[in-house]
Amino acid sequence: MTTRYSRRGFLGVAGGVAAATALPLTGCAAASSANDAAVPFYGAHQAGIVTASQDRLHIAAFDVTTESVDELRDLLQRWTAAAARMTAGQDVGEFGAMDGPYLAPPEDTGEAFGLSPARLTITFGFGPSLFATDDGADRFGLAAKRPTHLHELPHFPADNLDPRRSGGDLCVQACADDPQVAVHAVRNLARLAFGVAAVRWSQLGFGRTSSTSTAQRTARNLFGFKDGTANIKAEERDAVDRFVWVNPANEPAWMSGGTYMVARRINMHIETWDRTSLKEQEIDIGRDKREGAPLSGGKEFTEADFSVTGRDDKPLIDRRAHVFLAHPANNGGARILRRGYNFTDGSNGLGRLDAGLFFIAFVADPLTQYIPMQTKLSRDDLLMEYLQHTGSALFAVPGGATDGGFIGLTLFD
Repeated sequence: MTTRYSRRGFLGVAGGVAAATALPLTGCAAASSANDAAVPFYGAHQAGIVTASQDRLHIAAFDVTTESVDELRDLLQRWTAAAARMTAGQDVGEFGAMDGPYLAPPEDTGEAFGLSPARLTITFGFGPSLFATDDGADRFGLAAKRPTHLHELPHFPADNLDPRRSGGDLCVQACADDPQVAVHAVRNLARLAFGVAAVRWSQLGFGRTSSTSTAQRTARNLFGFKDGTANIKAEERDAVDRFVWVNPANEPAWMSGGTYMVARRINMHIETWDRTSLKEQEIDIGRDKREGAPLSGGKEFTEADFSVTGRDDKPLIDRRAHVFLAHPANNGGARILRRGYNFTDGSNGLGRLDAGLFFIAFVADPLTQYIPMQTKLSRDDLLMEYLQHTGSALFAVPGGATDGGFIGLTLFD
């Protein structure tokens, strides 16, 4: 008789890992820092948004290749079931990687065999093109349920976008503390999508550049600066409700408990930055490099004071510094929840590092929270000398699923 396989069951027998750690807030609160913990998949909100940021990322966008809404719905059902198993540390399918029929391909690819759940979260999103094509064609009869703010992001000043790294009908964000667990998740979902959807672009990320919990230290980006000091934290319940989860009065009912994901691939001109003086680096950022304190004085979490001037009566924080342009005080009070990651994809044809920041942000309203801020940054930010945005996408992220349901269920009702 064939037995049903569980990675966590295997580890428990071996004595290698403890049982999963329960979370105080299902699907959205900060998870245990131990990388053997499991983050619950089911809940009012999808995990991987205000979950404490993991160390690794594998994100992929898919083009839906079928013309059948029934096949699309079936894919989301299969994806949901597989995601719930993988985030719990189990194999995909009934028989998994090792226990199926010997003459048939295994249901699970097997590279996560013996590994812990590693706090894996899998977050799904829907792109504008899933609801209507550029010429307005209603592909799956879903156009009337298109989210209010789900439109292609504008072409910002200085963008140099690669269409092959932009857009997409569906999005899968897998975050984990083990890179092999994150890659395994996307690989198996892509496998399940065969004949229904195909990968459009994907990106591996390492070294989170944002903290989403007060329990986490602020991380550094590839410029060597602390990144996302003022990021929204999961513990800020009022801010999360206001700036992350959509207002249900403004969105179709199926978006309840959801949010919007902004994804931007930002190449950094590493070699040019490395030849720049420390003084200029700090002026461009608006913070000191060692502590991350604003140049107006204090420590990392001291609020920036843009009125403080130096001996020459010029502001200590330049009006074109990144901190000034991105600060809520200069953006109508708007804040965003960031979950970005560093990336390095080898070198380019000029022998320079193909590296940078894969920027991910979750917002309740991209029209007011992200687009105006990014327009200013693209046009005026001193850092733009060292940056080039090469990929761009926006996805509607529905609320979480219940056991027995699937992500996006009410979209198809």
